[in-house]
Amino acid sequence: MAHPNPRARAEPIQQSTIVRSDRAHTFGMFVGRIGAWWPRRTFAIDADRAAGVRFEEALDGRVGEVWEDGTEHDWGRVVAWDPPSRFAITWRVPPADGTEVEVRFAALGPNLTRVELEHRGWDRLSAEQRAEAGDLGEDWHLTLGRFAAAAEAAARAF
Repeated sequence: MAHPNPRARAEPIQQSTIVRSDRAHTFGMFVGRIGAWWPRRTFAIDADRAAGVRFEEALDGRVGEVWEDGTEHDWGRVVAWDPPSRFAITWRVPPADGTEVEVRFAALGPNLTRVELEHRGWDRLSAEQRAEAGDLGEDWHLTLGRFAAAAEAAARAF
């Protein structure tokens, strides 16, 4: 039997990307069009049933997946809402249940935005939960890359 590493992930995951698009469009793509670019195979309660992703754009709004049969399954709630600068959500997807994700959007120029993601709260989980979650850093890196490509493609379409 494998024993969990008690020192497994306690610090926040921090990832960022640059998007060639203005801040308002970039923010809108992240929350308003999340179902178009979100990698459901990577982050889903049940990747085989997940047909879409929804994000209620308001404080205490629900965030989660919609299954093929129409049922909705919450990932969490919006706990900070400051468009187009930032938002934060609780993250209740096992095994990282009880953590929080914050995404910040900083304008670097008229059509250039830095997107910074922080997935924190690992210290609230047991060592076993942290070990089971592994290192989601690479998954978040790939997710932000997929997002940046979708946001830039949509910006070019205008």
